[in-house]
Amino acid sequence: MSKKLSILINRKGLFKLFHKLNFFNMKKLFILLTVLLCLQTVNTYGQFGGSATEAQPTSIGMVIYSNDIETLWNALRLANFSKNTGDTVTIFLLGKGVELDTLVKINMDLKEQADMFLNNGGKILGCGTCLQSRKFNEPQVCKFSTMADLYEIIRKNQIILTF
Repeated sequence: MSKKLSILINRKGLFKLFHKLNFFNMKKLFILLTVLLCLQTVNTYGQFGGSATEAQPTSIGMVIYSNDIETLWNALRLANFSKNTGDTVTIFLLGKGVELDTLVKINMDLKEQADMFLNNGGKILGCGTCLQSRKFNEPQVCKFSTMADLYEIIRKNQIILTF
């Protein structure tokens, strides 16, 4: 028995010794429980296919109601980025947003982003009423659509973004 331990027994009594030993056992038990909890968490996370670095593809619906060139360009950039990561993206042009069809004729950056999106399998729908009110009878970028189409986009996609 060590000198320190024998002094502890002689001076403070056995109660202090048991208390000290119990403290060390509780500390060990706490560490053991923490490690087991961490292992269980990692195991559970792995069972559900989780990974901190990989995101699962999702479906995104974008409603664009702006005719601001920078806003349109950024929305299309995001749509292209999302498509390239494996997401499904559908764009619905509403109100002033249908003017994208004419803006791509005067802005090459917009045309490049819109073409890239369409060439990668993206779909751009345009509000038929909005197109007709602007006399866009033959849109090149979007196709005539209805409120039912917009409603379907809202209902079926996991994420809805507006620009």
